Order: sequence, then C-alpha cells, then structure tokens
Amino acid sequence: MADVRLASPQGKWILLTTVLGSSMAMLDSTVVNVALPRIGRDLDADLGALQWTVNAYMLTLAGLILLGGSLGDRYGRRKVFVVGVVWFAAASLLCGLAPNAGVLIGARALQGVGGALLTPGSLALIQASFHPDDRGKAVGLWSGFGGIGAAVGPFLGGWLVDGPGWRWVFLLNVPLALVCAPIAVRHVPESGDGGKHTSFDVLGALLGALALALVTYALIEADWITAVLGVGVGVAFVYVEKRRPDPMMPLGIFASRQFTAVNLVTLCVYAAFGGFFFLAALQLQVVAGYSALGAGTALLPTTVMMLLFSARSGELADRIGPRIPLTVGPLLCAAGMLLMLRVGPDANYFADVLPALLVLGLGLVTLVAPLTATVLASVDVARAGLASGINNAAARAAGLIAVAALPMIAGMGEEAYRTPSAFDDAFGRAMVMCAGALVVGAAVAFTTVRALPPDCTRPECITHGSITAPPLEGKRSSGRLGEGS
Repeated sequence: MADVRLASPQGKWILLTTVLGSSMAMLDSTVVNVALPRIGRDLDADLGALQWTVNAYMLTLAGLILLGGSLGDRYGRRKVFVVGVVWFAAASLLCGLAPNAGVLIGARALQGVGGALLTPGSLALIQASFHPDDRGKAVGLWSGFGGIGAAVGPFLGGWLVDGPGWRWVFLLNVPLALVCAPIAVRHVPESGDGGKHTSFDVLGALLGALALALVTYALIEADWITAVLGVGVGVAFVYVEKRRPDPMMPLGIFASRQFTAVNLVTLCVYAAFGGFFFLAALQLQVVAGYSALGAGTALLPTTVMMLLFSARSGELADRIGPRIPLTVGPLLCAAGMLLMLRVGPDANYFADVLPALLVLGLGLVTLVAPLTATVLASVDVARAGLASGINNAAARAAGLIAVAALPMIAGMGEEAYRTPSAFDDAFGRAMVMCAGALVVGAAVAFTTVRALPPDCTRPECITHGSITAPPLEGKRSSGRLGEGS
C-alpha cells in the first residue's frame, strides 16, 4: 500500500535511493561523450569503435527498456531495480578495467541491460510507495535532482577525464551502487502488479534489439547485407507484435494519429540531438582545442536551461496548445546547430560557442515538456505508461541510429577525429543534416499535431533535465505489461 510520507525517515531514504539509481543511468548517457577523444587515444580506437562505445549502451537500453518495466511489474519493482543497480555497477567496473576497445564495447552493452532494468523502476517505486498527498512533491524532487544530475554530468565527466582519468567515468558508478542497493533493500517497500500477468514478450524484445543491432552495425561498418537482415528482423518484430496476445509494444496504440505524429516528431528531433551531442564534444576538443573539462563545461547551458525553465514551457503549452511549441522548438534547435558552424579552430566561447548553445537550449526548453504532455494526452489514461515507454524507447533508438549513420553520411573516415581539419569539414556537414532533421520534425508537428485537453502538468512531464530521451511516466493504475515503464 502506498502510504509512506515524504517527511518520514523512510520517505527520505526512498527518495535518495531512487535519485541515486536514476542518476547512475542518466550520468552515463551524458558524461561518456566528453571522454571519447581520450578513450580513443588510450585504447588506439578508430571512430567506429568510439561510435560503438556510445551505441552499445544505447542499443541494449532502447531495446530492453519496455521489457524492464514489465519485469518490475511482475516480479517486484524493488527487486528488479536492485538487480539493475548491481548489474549496472558490475558492468561499469568492467568498463573501467577494459584493456581494449572490444571489451569496453561489450561492457557498455551490459551496462545498457542494467539501465533497462533500473530506469523504469526508479519513478515507479516513488509512485508505488508514497502516500497520494506526498506523491506529487516526491516526484517533483526526484525530477529536480535528476535534472541537476544531468546538468553536472558533462562537467563531472570532463573533470574526471582531465584528472584521475576516463576510467573513473565508469568506476564512479561502483560506490554509488554500494550506497544505493543496500538502502533500497532495507527501506523501499516491494510493489508489483500482484502476479496478474504470467507471460512476457521476450521474443519481441529480442527481435527489436536484434533489428536495432543489425541496422546499427550496417550503418557504422557500411555493410548493406547486414542492413537488409536488420530490415528483415524489423519486419519479423512487427509481425510478432501484431499476433502476440500480450505484446511488448501493442501496435493498436498507433491507431491514435496524434500519438503516431508526436512519435515521428520524436524520431526527428532526438536523432538530431543524438548526433549533435556525440559530435559536439569531439568538435570542441579535436578542433577547437578545448580540454575535456572545458568541453563538458561548455555544454552545461543546455541542460541548465531545461532544468530552470521547462516548467514554464509546460505551462505555456497548456495555454496555447502543443502545436506551436512543437513547431517552434525544433526550429530554434536547428538554428542553434547552424550557429555551431562558427565553432572552428581557436573558437571563442562567448562569441562562438555560447550563442549556439543558448539558442539550442531555448529550443529544448520550448520542445521537451509539450512533447511529453502531448504523448500522454494522445492515449487513454490507462495506457499513459505504455505510451511514455514507447516514446522514450523511440527517442533512444533515434539517437542510436543517428550516432551510427551521421559520421558515415557526413563523410567522416575512421581516423577523422585524429585530423582536426578533416573532422571540422565533416562536422559542418553533419550540423546541416541535424538541422534538416529538426526542420522536418517541425514540419510534421505543424501539419499533424492538434490541440488536446491538457493532460500532463505533473512534475515528471515538466521538470526534466535529460537531453537523451523524454522522461518516463510511472505506473499509475493497473493495466497491461509495460505500462509502468
């Protein structure tokens, strides 16, 4: 029974462990990009290996996050959350000790599995544990602290890379887990759906992850046979999901044209964001000559702006509807990415870098909260968690594909990041492509998104600091598998 009060010692422990758990996964989504040049140099890795260092994590996380929420509902959210934390820490330790790029990539894939187990459970534990009178405030605090974690992530990553070394970007998760897991076991009450569901769509999850893996490999390695296999597995995934009685991703949810339209916008904008944040950290270090700490600090304004102003953006969207914010937001982001074309050798931060990031941050502020609210408003309340999980997975998959495809399309060779002039030229082409994807997203929003009654003024919708994916909605009512993710 959800009766824990926020002011009680148990309530504070629950909040602490869920913030620590979600922060582990969120930090790893933001700090690793800053460490990539140093990882490449120390492990003698080419650009493809750096792409896999990012994508191996995103691949398993995006492919399994819906299944992770279902496992928590069935076997107990605390139990699955703790398993995810321990798994994530063990994989992080392996990342930190990796002797070569191959081991690091494999360990990153294992990290993503842990992230898929702990991420859905973090918010769901809060909503299942706290008294209804305290739930909103608890979620608000969880969201706010998570936003702070996202904001300091690149700065922390840069400091670790320039100080004790890039391996501590991963090793830092181990002491966090040693604090988080015991607190969860001792202080967080167990919750689940009471065993209402007896089956899991493991086949669907495996097919979805395999399709993403094959397509990602094809894009990074320019292997078109693998691309055809990936498309074939994707078709098989759709076939399985259409015919299973209890699918991971019920295709019927896409009968809502608004839901489908907003997910198309999500694919466009988060593909652009994924490509931008992967390449911008490299551009600042390889071409502009920034240290890892300097590059991480330079990227702070975007997440700080989201943390400070997303609530006001959500309130504005409630008044004027989602169509204008979902059109203007991507266009502002596109303008910010085009301004990044000015960032070259010896770029001045205040004249060249900061204006671009401020415009990009303004676009993110305008976009993210209305996008989340519109996703949740486009389906029945009972399916809000499922809709949020699909939207979150779509955003992560879009970033995954962008990191795989963009360097190839922009003409970056395997050694491009070792040659500043070659990387600078390709970065300029990539920013134009990212801006183009955002313009397409704005056009889709303008032509398809229609006003709906406001449905998401809750903190997890409007207070959000992550730049890698929209926030997940926690489980609020009994329903099918996956709705808690």
